[in-house]
Amino acid sequence: MQVTIVAVGRIRETYLTDGIGEYEKRLRSYCQLRIIEVKDEPFREGYSQAQLEVVKAKEAERITRAIPPRAYVIALDVRGKMQSSEGLAAIVAKLGVEGWSHIVFVIGGALGLHASIIDRANMRLSFSLLTFPHQLMRLILMEQIYRWFTITRGESYHH
Repeated sequence: MQVTIVAVGRIRETYLTDGIGEYEKRLRSYCQLRIIEVKDEPFREGYSQAQLEVVKAKEAERITRAIPPRAYVIALDVRGKMQSSEGLAAIVAKLGVEGWSHIVFVIGGALGLHASIIDRANMRLSFSLLTFPHQLMRLILMEQIYRWFTITRGESYHH
């Protein structure tokens, strides 16, 4: 299975890059993983709602170009559906059985995702009612992807 993470912005913090690197290594035996970073659009405090929407729209254009045409898209969205790790492992396994060979997870920038990306998504997923920094969310997502594969294979990591 191919798994792609399309994420807005670069990660510069060493503790995050170290953790992400560790999960990249672990995931090699489970899937073909690709991480695509798209440029975040600058904005500043005091922007109107309309200006913030323009920022999100510009990021959405970059995200859209990074999504392969026949991929199953899961948008990480605080208003999405929450699942247990076991529930999501079952969903990912079912997608494979249904013929989806490429899953793309989309992580927005500091302002979240534009409505066009939410509309494009096959699924909206929320990890929590809490808000996480988008850089940290990438590490959390990678840990969960690894967990889903171990659950699916009946391995002991998730216990």
